[in-house]
Amino acid sequence: MPNYNAQVPPYSIFPGDVALAFNSEAPAAGQASQQFALPSYAGFPENGRTIRWQTIYGTSPSAVSIVLQTAMSDAEAQYTTIDTSSATAGEARTVTGVRGNFVRAKVSSITGGFGIIVQILG
Repeated sequence: MPNYNAQVPPYSIFPGDVALAFNSEAPAAGQASQQFALPSYAGFPENGRTIRWQTIYGTSPSAVSIVLQTAMSDAEAQYTTIDTSSATAGEARTVTGVRGNFVRAKVSSITGGFGIIVQILG
């Protein structure tokens, strides 16, 4: 469950924007970040968009699983996992063909570590 605001509508991220899903935080397993809207724009390709995301750790965890989730509707039950990062040193990942209206990060599991940053690049 997110600890963040339920702002309606949520913040939007456009191509070229950087959204901080977690910003030097210590989320527990099961905690989701704030959601971000992925607005449609003129010329949007039919086959979906590309989302890049990155995990960075102030102190590396000994084990971690952070997932990137999207949803067509901003409801907890609608979010599905489209990518997973388990690199304890952090990493940058790219997902293509994304067809959701909302995106967020969620900590599936974590052992140790703090200062977690998850950037989503629209």
